[in-house]
Amino acid sequence: MKAYEDPRITAFGLLTEVHNGLAIRLGQASPNGLSAPEFSVLIRLVRSPGSRLRLSDLATQTTLSTSGVTRLVDRLEQQGLVEREPCPTDRRSSYAKITAAGAELIDSLAADSVKVIDRWFTGLLSPERLDEFLGTLRIIRDEVHPGATAGS
Repeated sequence: MKAYEDPRITAFGLLTEVHNGLAIRLGQASPNGLSAPEFSVLIRLVRSPGSRLRLSDLATQTTLSTSGVTRLVDRLEQQGLVEREPCPTDRRSSYAKITAAGAELIDSLAADSVKVIDRWFTGLLSPERLDEFLGTLRIIRDEVHPGATAGS
């Protein structure tokens, strides 16, 4: 067997194709002006305890640089979607906290996204297969991106 015929190459190729296809479908479903990283930050904030995360944890979870997260949070703050809070235990750190307007926006965007995700992804799997698939994804995520759940 040639290396390019290896099923591991096929698995990775399929994963890439699925990701790209879903990203396109999700982008078509939400013409809201938010970039994918902005959407990701707002989702992470609203799903975190207290609807906030330290900027350093946000950088780790989103794979953005610290300066990249800072600039992104600056933009979201200017739009009234997040606010900064000082860290009570470390004066060098601060939190990004989603505002009521940010939570309202992400709730409406998530509702649209759920429809697309269900149609083109999770709805194609039985509940049992979905549970197994989620477990598999978490195993892989935790290995390749161990900081993805930091601070939560």
